[in-house]
Amino acid sequence: MTSNKYEQAIFAGGCFWCMVKPFDQWPGIKKVVSGYTGGVLPNPTYEEVCLGTTGHYEAVQITYDPSIISYEQLLDIFWQQIDPTDPGGQFYDRGQSYQTAIFYLNDEQKQKAEQSKQALEKSGRFHKPIATKILPANDFFEAEEYHQDYYKKNPEHYKRYFIGSGRATFIEKHWRDK
Repeated sequence: MTSNKYEQAIFAGGCFWCMVKPFDQWPGIKKVVSGYTGGVLPNPTYEEVCLGTTGHYEAVQITYDPSIISYEQLLDIFWQQIDPTDPGGQFYDRGQSYQTAIFYLNDEQKQKAEQSKQALEKSGRFHKPIATKILPANDFFEAEEYHQDYYKKNPEHYKRYFIGSGRATFIEKHWRDK
């Protein structure tokens, strides 16, 4: 049975192109939107965010059915797409707009995000501190259309980027065999 009450989650995991596909493939995910959040400039453009002056992160906003997939499951998927120990960005994308963060929409999400982060820190999987921030959500601005579902629209370029950035190797090394 599915619920008509959908919820949202917002995660910043570096380049948003690489954060859509991992969520898009799960039952219960209704929509994954690439966008910008966490900053001060309303309706930023990709170029403005890349300059690093807006305070925005590249992020994904996920609309999901909690009767099919839980927020905790979304957190697990999120952690397995990133290097949570890198405070300066993700893979070869550097700068504040590529840093990782969990943007919580309510106290329950905040508590679950903090518990998830603590569990990862205690797991011993990583030998450096977890740098991913847990921040209150604010306005989410949808990215330009050409960024939406990039992995579907440009599969070959997406694949080259996913591999060439070092993300694929990192995920394989730290998550696939564990």
